[in-house]
Amino acid sequence: MADSSFDIVSKIDRQEVDNALNQTVKEVGHRFDFKGTGAGISWSGQDNVEIKANSEERANAVLDVFKDKIVKRGLSLKVLDADEPKLSGKEYRLMVALKEGIDQEHAKKISKMIRDEGPKSVKAQIQGEELRVSSKKKDELQDVIALLKGKDLDIALQFTNYR
Repeated sequence: MADSSFDIVSKIDRQEVDNALNQTVKEVGHRFDFKGTGAGISWSGQDNVEIKANSEERANAVLDVFKDKIVKRGLSLKVLDADEPKLSGKEYRLMVALKEGIDQEHAKKISKMIRDEGPKSVKAQIQGEELRVSSKKKDELQDVIALLKGKDLDIALQFTNYR
């Protein structure tokens, strides 16, 4: 009998992030407390979002609105890596990076967690920016998924190619 397996990945649904960003732009444009503050949010390259405002508090308020929209779109806040607002001329700029992929450090940590706490016959292999988990029994794979969902890791995980 062949092994069953699934992949652990950390991917971002760019369309959902773009929708959240567009909703934030609309809300910032209509809300009274943002009038006259020069507050705005836009893409800065492919993996960064830039927030501008005339005060540190307004920049953080725009970030809070963006986070709210991200959560409502069903994405994890763990995909966001926000810097502190920095003064640039007369306005504050806040860069928010989007984290995608599982780096080697996290992959090793997750693999060790599966070896130490998961069922003994489960194998985890690191394959670039994802992990392949395999076992003879599908129940054991479901136990691994439950184990990882119960852990508080600082990256967003998705489980794909379950077979």
